[in-house]
Amino acid sequence: MTTLAFFTALVLAVAGERVAELVVSRRNAARSLAAGGRETGQRHYPVMVLVHSGLLVGMLVEAWVRRPAVPLPLAATMLALVLASQALRWWCVATLGPRWNTRVIVVPGLPLVRSGPYRLLRHPNYVAVVVEGATLPLVHAAWMTALAFTVANAAVLAVRLRVEDAALAGPGPGRVRERA
Repeated sequence: MTTLAFFTALVLAVAGERVAELVVSRRNAARSLAAGGRETGQRHYPVMVLVHSGLLVGMLVEAWVRRPAVPLPLAATMLALVLASQALRWWCVATLGPRWNTRVIVVPGLPLVRSGPYRLLRHPNYVAVVVEGATLPLVHAAWMTALAFTVANAAVLAVRLRVEDAALAGPGPGRVRERA
């Protein structure tokens, strides 16, 4: 198998994993809403989906069009970081259980989760997203996609973190409103 074929298979596997995440997310979101959860951040969500979808498409287009030389140490290091980010992502999903989804939904009365990776970091899933977005394209030296995603994702995360932190803090004065 050529490195480009391997990379394509890897990206398709990640895309399949995203589909599995969406299935879990939709099921969990429905449960949270049925339990009285309130969703915030709906305005930035389509932008987030576009940026993440663009990552998957962009790196494949870049790899197939540019066909860059890929040094094995770069590919191996980036693949190891991708796998680590996937492990962190699924640790977050497992820790949050039925509370995990891709939207910002808070069920009143439920305490913040402070176990698993959440005992170490406030937003460990976003750490996984940042690492994966920067390293997955670099498995095949698609540095333009890695850079574009990193910049676009930083803008989305700036909004997302404000929305999520405000939602988790609950209603009250000084609550940040979503702008994107």
